[in-house]
Amino acid sequence: MIDVHTHCHRAEHWGPEWDKNWRPVYGGHDFADQSPAVFDKAMKEAGVKVACTFGLRATRAGVDTPNEHVQWFCENTDTPTIGFMSLDLSDDDVMDQLADGLARGLRGVKLYPVLAHFDPRDTKHDAFYRAATEAGLVLLWHMGATPSPEGMLELSQPLVVDEVARRHPELVQIIAHMGHPWQRETMIILRKNRRVFSDVSASWARPMDGRLALVRAQEWGAVDKLLFGSDFALWTPAQAVAGLRELAATKVSGMPDVHPDTLAQILDGNPLAALGLDKRPDGATW
Repeated sequence: MIDVHTHCHRAEHWGPEWDKNWRPVYGGHDFADQSPAVFDKAMKEAGVKVACTFGLRATRAGVDTPNEHVQWFCENTDTPTIGFMSLDLSDDDVMDQLADGLARGLRGVKLYPVLAHFDPRDTKHDAFYRAATEAGLVLLWHMGATPSPEGMLELSQPLVVDEVARRHPELVQIIAHMGHPWQRETMIILRKNRRVFSDVSASWARPMDGRLALVRAQEWGAVDKLLFGSDFALWTPAQAVAGLRELAATKVSGMPDVHPDTLAQILDGNPLAALGLDKRPDGATW
């Protein structure tokens, strides 16, 4: 199993945002201080073969996971782990941060416009998108809801990714969380854009929406674009698998079922080659 959505950031990377805006929603679950050992235990329990991991960055909110932390985390896990840098396209030095992440061997970028307050559609970001495309990076977007009152939801609607994909069709992009609650829009984006994918992380937390999203992926022919993501450490991969199986097992009279092949594609598929992430730093295949 390949887990494309895990977190490695620490509490101090949140600045004031966690205690101010997230803890009231998520309670005492302080998921931001997981060690490589805890990470490895959770990945091994579920049989995760390779995991992508990252932090968060929204400079205006004081949220910042440094590239060096992600590099350190990946170097200290037993799990084969692919590090993504966390960037904010609002930063004047974002291109320098990108170069630093590449020098550290990071293979993708986590972007968080809902909290960072940059508009992904702005053409001033095209130089960044071109550089990411040339470097073979994967962009993973947090798309959809946020518990933070400071979040700008209009910048978190998955349709913004469609505009980026039209201008940069060779750029590999992942819409996190199937864009919840805009999963329907996400499916039509996946259908038309060859290099845009979506992970299913957190879909089990909203069972009605999650089940509908999987059925919609079937109806729109987008199942092959769905990727497994646990959203560790909010959930372990084992909890994510159990949640997805429960969604798939739910039967609703008069409504289509989630097909067994859909679940198999998500849990057993290996998307690394399609994402351009199948090669290790030494050139061997994961």
